[in-house]
Amino acid sequence: MIELRSIYKLFDGREVLHDISARFESGRTNLIIGQSGSGKTVLMKNIVGLLTPDRGEVLYHDRNFIQMSRREKKRLRQEMGMIFQSAALFDSMSVLENVMFPLDMFSADTYRDRMRRAKFCLDRVNLADAIDKNPGELSGGMQKRVAIARAIALNPKYLFCDEPNSGLDPKTSLVIDELIHDITVEYDMTTIINTHDMNSVLGIGESIIFICDGRKEWEGSKHDIFKSKNEQLNKFIFASDLLRKVKEEQENTHKPPQP
Repeated sequence: MIELRSIYKLFDGREVLHDISARFESGRTNLIIGQSGSGKTVLMKNIVGLLTPDRGEVLYHDRNFIQMSRREKKRLRQEMGMIFQSAALFDSMSVLENVMFPLDMFSADTYRDRMRRAKFCLDRVNLADAIDKNPGELSGGMQKRVAIARAIALNPKYLFCDEPNSGLDPKTSLVIDELIHDITVEYDMTTIINTHDMNSVLGIGESIIFICDGRKEWEGSKHDIFKSKNEQLNKFIFASDLLRKVKEEQENTHKPPQP
């Protein structure tokens, strides 16, 4: 579990995050949603330590990340997995070597055990047959699956995903969403996903916070989102005509018959 308490962040005197508090539970897919420029990427950077809040606390299972020593932070970062928007694979390495990279950096296991772990992770994302390929030979969706395998190689407690479906077609995005959700539940990880993909929100949004202009405007689940009366959230969610029609149909279904 990760907890944020009254997070504030300023850049050059301009407030970009204002008093954000939230809880991200283990074993669930926790989504941070909002339009581009809303502050969700800045928030994630503060959670993982790429930025430091000007005020507030970031707690990892009641451990205050901000107050940790450099050594303690390094140890905690070894419990984190990251999936970047661009997959961020090394083109000069094979798929297997990419997945082994964090193991080579941080694991004290033998080479044989590190290779066994990497192959297990690739098998988990259905890429056991691609271990000798280079990233350039793979589709965008396959590259994202390699990135997921690399992210879970060290068996992390915390998984961070920054726009994991960026650049993918809807069908492939669904595969990636389901894979992230299944791995989250299987390994009881605390998973946080930055996204503005409404298919992801409605598919795996077990716990959602909506950020607008650096403020937390709403929180709930995918089941609550159509019932929301928050004006800013509705503008964001129902920018799509299709989703607006879905909401109208749901509202009409639950209306009592007219006398």
